[in-house]
Amino acid sequence: MPETKQKRVVITGANTGIGYYTALELAKRGDHVTLACRNQDKAEAAAAKIRAEAPNGTVDTASLDLADLGSVRKYAEAAPESIDILINNAGVMMPAKRTETKDGFELQFGTNHLGHFALTGLLFPKLAADAKITTVASVAHRQRPKLDFDDLQLERGYNAQRGYANSKLANILFALELQRRIDKAGSKVTSNAAHPGISSTELYSSPDGLGSNKILATLAPIGLKFISQSARAGALPTLYAVDVAGGGSYSGPTSLFESRGKPGPASMTKMAQDPALAAQLWDASEKLTGVGYPF
Repeated sequence: MPETKQKRVVITGANTGIGYYTALELAKRGDHVTLACRNQDKAEAAAAKIRAEAPNGTVDTASLDLADLGSVRKYAEAAPESIDILINNAGVMMPAKRTETKDGFELQFGTNHLGHFALTGLLFPKLAADAKITTVASVAHRQRPKLDFDDLQLERGYNAQRGYANSKLANILFALELQRRIDKAGSKVTSNAAHPGISSTELYSSPDGLGSNKILATLAPIGLKFISQSARAGALPTLYAVDVAGGGSYSGPTSLFESRGKPGPASMTKMAQDPALAAQLWDASEKLTGVGYPF
C-alpha cells in the first residue's frame, strides 16, 4: 500500500471478510476508516482489532442497514463531509428462500444493489472533489443473470443463484454507468468496480444468505478449502481499485480464471458493459429508491 496523506474512508459491511481486511490495510497506512455496518456489536469488535493492529490509523463505526432505506437515509444525513473513498462492499449471498428488505425488495437485489445505489446518491454531495467510489461485484455476474424489469424482485419465481448473479451484474452496471454520468457532468470523482475472486468469507455461512441452506452451508467450507483464497487476499482487488485502477474499470485476481492471485484488470461480460441496459437499470433504481443524483 502506498504512503499517502490521511484520507476519510467509508466502507460498508467491514466487520468481517474482505471488508475487514480492506479496512485494516487502509487504517495501517494512516487513513480514517468508518466501518458502516448493520451489526454494531460486531462492528465495534472489528474496530477494536483494527485499532490494535493499525495504531497509525483512525477507526470508528456507524450504524447502516442497506436492507432498510430509512437506515440508509439516516446514516447519509449524519455522515461526515468530504469523504475521500467510498467502498460499497457489504452484501448477502443466496438465501435459500426469497426474503424481502424492509422496503419490500428481494433481499439480494435490495441490499447488494439498491442499498448501495441509494447510499452513493445520498452521499454524493458529501464526497471530496476527487473522491473515488469502488463497488465490490463478483465473478457470479457471469452465472446467467437475467434482469427482467417487469420482475426485478423475482416475485414470479425465486432462484437464489440467479438473484445473486442479478445483484452482482447490477453492481458493475451501476459502477460503470455512474462513471459515464460523472464524465458528462465534468466531475473529478471516479467510480469503478472490483471482485475478490473466490475468497473464503462469512458469506458462505451467513444465516440470512447461503448459510440458510443447510446442505450448502455444510458443503461450502469443504469445497472452499480446495478452490478459495483467504479473505485477506480477496481484499487486494478492492485495494487495487482504490489506489491504482481508474474510473470505469473492473479489477480482480489475475490467476486461475480470476479466482485468486495478484490483482489487476478483470474481464466483464458484454451484458455488464451494455450502456443501454445500465441506463435502464439506473432509471429503475431511481424510481424504486426515490434517490436521485446531482447530475
